[in-house]
Amino acid sequence: MTLQELAERLGARLDGAGDVVVHRVAGLEAAGPGDVTFLASAAYADRVAATRASAIILGAHGSAPCAVLRVADPYLAFARAAAALAPPSTLPVGVHPSAVIAADAVLGDGVGIGPLAVVGAGAVIGARTVIDAHAVIGAGAEIGPDCVVHAHVSVRERCRLGARVVLQNGVVIGADGFGFARRPDGTHEKIPQTAPVVLEDDVEVGANTTIDRPAVGETRIKAGAKIDNLVQIAHGVVIGARTLLAAQVGIAGSTIIGDDVMFGGQVGVAGHITVGDGVKATGQTGITNSLAPGLFVSGLPAIDNREWRKASVLVGRLPELRRQLLQMERRLAALEAAHGGSATPVP
Repeated sequence: MTLQELAERLGARLDGAGDVVVHRVAGLEAAGPGDVTFLASAAYADRVAATRASAIILGAHGSAPCAVLRVADPYLAFARAAAALAPPSTLPVGVHPSAVIAADAVLGDGVGIGPLAVVGAGAVIGARTVIDAHAVIGAGAEIGPDCVVHAHVSVRERCRLGARVVLQNGVVIGADGFGFARRPDGTHEKIPQTAPVVLEDDVEVGANTTIDRPAVGETRIKAGAKIDNLVQIAHGVVIGARTLLAAQVGIAGSTIIGDDVMFGGQVGVAGHITVGDGVKATGQTGITNSLAPGLFVSGLPAIDNREWRKASVLVGRLPELRRQLLQMERRLAALEAAHGGSATPVP
C-alpha cells in the first residue's frame, strides 16, 4: 500500500512522498524502511529523531526524519493503519469436509466452518461468520453475522451472539454457573444452570476466558465490551456497554457492571453488587461493595485511588512507625510513673 493510499484510508494529511510503499506498522525503535510507526505519548518523543521508518503517524505538532501522517488521534490512527496493513486472513471459507453440521442447523451466506468443528442441532450461524477448527457450537445457539469464532471455542446450547463478535481461542460461553444448594447432611445438590449467555454486537472476548450461564434470567455482555484473556464472569452478571476488562479479572455472580467501566488486571469483584458507569479500578483492586458512578478506586477493600496512593506510601514505613510508637508509649509510661500515674505534671 502506498502512503497516499494509507493517508486516504486514515483521513490523514500526508507530509512527504505519497508513492512510498509500506507493508506493516512497527514501534519507533524497531521500525525500518517499509514500516509505518506512530507517536501517541510525549514520553517517547525523544525517540522520533532516530526512527528509520518510512512514515510516522503524528498529531498536529512535531517533526520527523521521514514522511508524516498527521491526524487528530495518533493512537486511533495507528489501530486503523494496523488493520489496513494486516496480513490476509487464514481463517476458513466454506465448510471443511471433516466438520460435523447438524441437519437442521442454519448457515448464512459465506459462512466458513473449519476442520473438526461441530455445529449442533438447530443452531443458527449468521452470514460471513467463521467457525474455526475444533470449535463447538451447541444446540440452539445463535451467532450473528460477521463473527469470528477461533479454534477450540465452545458456545454452549441456547447462547446468543450478536454481530461482529470475536471469540479468541479457548473461550467458553455458557458453561454452568457455580450453583449448589446445601443438603441437610452437608452435601451439595447442583442447581441446574439452563438460562442463556447473551453477547451483544461488537463484543470481543480474549483467549481462555469463561462466561457462565445462570439458572434463571441471563448473563449479558453489552455492545462493544472488550474482555481480555483468562477472565472469569460468573452466572447472572451484566457487563455494560464499552466496558474494558483486563486479564484475570474475576466477577462473582449476579453483579452488575455499568457502561464504560475499566478494570485493570486481576481486579476481583464480589457478587450481588452494582458498579456504576465509568468506574475505573487499578490492577488487583478488590471491590467488595457497590460503587457509585465515576469513581477511581484501588486497593482491598477498594478506596479512592488518591487515598490509596497516600496509604501505600506509608506501608514501607510501618516498621519505623511501629518503633516510634513503642518509644512514645515507653516515654508516656515513664512520665506517668514519675508523676503519680498521670502524665500531666502536678502543679
